[in-house]
Amino acid sequence: MTTPTPIAAPGPEATGPEATGPETPGPAVTGSVTLVAVLDETLDLAAHEEAVADPRAGAVVSFQGVVRDHDHGRGVTLLEYEGHPSAAAILREVAEEIAADPAVYAVAVSHRVGTLRIGDVALVASVSTAHRAAAFTACARLVDEAKARLPIWKRQVFLDGTEEWVNCP
Repeated sequence: MTTPTPIAAPGPEATGPEATGPETPGPAVTGSVTLVAVLDETLDLAAHEEAVADPRAGAVVSFQGVVRDHDHGRGVTLLEYEGHPSAAAILREVAEEIAADPAVYAVAVSHRVGTLRIGDVALVASVSTAHRAAAFTACARLVDEAKARLPIWKRQVFLDGTEEWVNCP
């Protein structure tokens, strides 16, 4: 199996003709998507929170999806994520839908691919709004939509040596 190449969805934060490479935050503007990435590097919560910083915001809500040591009563040793080449573009679409909410100032979201160990961060999402209720709602919707729509597949390896693919067509 090959390790996926880091990919980023084309957008204002892209830093080259191919829009590949590490996360690149941009300035927050009303309803802006400031950071979107699908990559095989460690995700940085602080970078996401900085990317959604806005002087109008009274709330920044962030989420980290962390690899846990169990699933449905079985011990897990690692996860391996593989993403379709369209994953970053779809993640950007999701982020843009969340950013279209008039209550949202900025959105930043990234998903990791490759091999992740227990405790590694697989998903980071941050949202800024004027008030906490809107920020919690928008961040929860961002995470739920990303999980539902992203063409990223997960291979779980269990303590007993067995494995299973999740979200795989």
